[in-house]
Amino acid sequence: MIEEIIKRSEPQFEKAIEFMQEELGKLRTGRASVSLVENLSVDYYGTKSALKQMASITVPEARTIAIAPWDRDSLVNIEKAIRDSQLNLNPINDGLLIRINIPALNEERRKELVKVLNQNAENARITVRKIREGLWEEIQETEKAGEISEDDKFSGKEKLQKVVDGYNAKIEEIRERKEKEIMTV
Repeated sequence: MIEEIIKRSEPQFEKAIEFMQEELGKLRTGRASVSLVENLSVDYYGTKSALKQMASITVPEARTIAIAPWDRDSLVNIEKAIRDSQLNLNPINDGLLIRINIPALNEERRKELVKVLNQNAENARITVRKIREGLWEEIQETEKAGEISEDDKFSGKEKLQKVVDGYNAKIEEIRERKEKEIMTV
């Protein structure tokens, strides 16, 4: 019974990890990455569209992103969206595609990124704790309903904590890997 409750919640735990990884993909590490710009919202004939839906985004060099829109009329809108974003990037429009050169990070900026990284990791841990609390309440309600014994309730709490510890370890591993990537010059 308890194993079923915990199993049923695993997709929620996985979703918390995936969300954290998506957020970390947006952190600039001094290297070009498609994930920096692919979800930027661009005005495309009066509607907002994700950049990845209207252009081919490639990384031809380690510090360059190339964006080739399928409709050249949208070059100006893409350039504006990149300038208006909080990425602090300077797009270069050559009439055929947009190039973005990713500048090297200085030490101060690296430390700021590590703070953002730690905040993202903490948010993921908070999400995992909220899921754990919901499951613990469900286990307690199951015990109150007489479906499991009090001993089963406490053994379920221990099993739940082991699962939570495993996901927290994954979060920490991802955080450490990204911190190393950010601090590498």
